[in-house]
Amino acid sequence: MDSNMRREIILENYQDPVNRGLIVDDSYLHTNTNSESCIDNLDFMMKIDQGVVTDIRFDGEACAISTSATSIMIQTLLGKKVEEVKKILENYKKMIQEEEYDSEVLGDLIVYDEIYQQPNRKNCALLPLVSIEKMLGDLENESNN
Repeated sequence: MDSNMRREIILENYQDPVNRGLIVDDSYLHTNTNSESCIDNLDFMMKIDQGVVTDIRFDGEACAISTSATSIMIQTLLGKKVEEVKKILENYKKMIQEEEYDSEVLGDLIVYDEIYQQPNRKNCALLPLVSIEKMLGDLENESNN
């Protein structure tokens, strides 16, 4: 992907992120994730119905990378089965950490394939992943109890 297209996708998702704004609905999983190194502090909520992610919402204060990564991740994960979500998250994390990954499953998340060149931005790009993983962990814990 060329740098102009990468920049355009990131900027568009920062300026007009999808599903920004929380709702009141107890059927959603909830979490808050913040960064120790910058201003990022986001609340997330996710609804899973019959093993499929049907909605993800967020709100809070975050930098351009965290906000755009969250928006793109939401678009990528909506409508996916939990197992597909886990595969996407695993490959996204590997990409950010400069490990071998399957780019075919990432969709527009591939715009962060060079974020490793800015090590201080890795945590920003990983913030939505951490949040989704927390909520999936909470869901698994609920299922096991």
